[in-house]
Amino acid sequence: MDLKSHLAGRLKLVDAALNRALPSESTRPATIHKAMRYSLFAGGKRLRPILVLAACEAVGGKAKNAMPAACAVEMIHTYSLIHDDLPAMDNDDFRRGKPTSHRVFGEGIAILAGDGLLTQAFEVIAQTRPQPRHRAAAFVAELARAAGSLELIAGQVEDLEGENRQVSFDDLRYIHEHKTAALIRSCCRLGAMAGNATPAQLKALTAYGHGLGVAFQIIDDILDVTATSEQLGKTAGKDVAAKKATYPSLLGLEKARAEAARWTESTLKAVARFGKSGGTLRALADHLLKRTY
Repeated sequence: MDLKSHLAGRLKLVDAALNRALPSESTRPATIHKAMRYSLFAGGKRLRPILVLAACEAVGGKAKNAMPAACAVEMIHTYSLIHDDLPAMDNDDFRRGKPTSHRVFGEGIAILAGDGLLTQAFEVIAQTRPQPRHRAAAFVAELARAAGSLELIAGQVEDLEGENRQVSFDDLRYIHEHKTAALIRSCCRLGAMAGNATPAQLKALTAYGHGLGVAFQIIDDILDVTATSEQLGKTAGKDVAAKKATYPSLLGLEKARAEAARWTESTLKAVARFGKSGGTLRALADHLLKRTY
């Protein structure tokens, strides 16, 4: 398949849906809606919502039924980036090649913009059409768990606490599986649920999302060392400067790459059962493993 064209087309669909889902910049109070839109439309690749749509189609569903979930996970992801970049956390001045929210709007509005996106995500996902095997409340519960203190926030906490201290390999894996993989895994689960997945299909896509999320974060860690700030759209070398626990810092670059490849292979095995309908998922896994920025 022509993955580049497919991703570009899906990005346009997701952006249009996100635009409809958010209040306009002129809606009072205008400042908060400008800030929310600033970060949400700052040029992201829309990997997570595209995964939602692809997972839905892999189980035979219609992508339009998964669009509310797709928009919701991108709002959650963007909120997490806004808060991640704050001085109290990773303290970064750039994200996706643009000044971070707190640099443009100030810390107070940036915090509220993240809060606004987090809250809006649940209003949006509540609009997901229920399926015979998956009731409406299941979609809300799935997203809430992935974004909560047992998953995404848990990983962020242990990531912060791991700075400037020796972290074990098990602790590092925990951070990756929660800070990054939890939401990516949930993307695949939400898409599958929107497509009325069977228990066996949902289990396979859960395994795919988990492996993809870990591999994605390992490659991110590698790129923090090997890519430039211009390529990444954010400050390169931040992990080293903050003495964060990463796969390259614990294993070295070559072993880290091998670990990413191992996780990617597990994702490909997980979706082999879907045949042609899982083509986008397989192409994405291969593409993300080989990315250079």
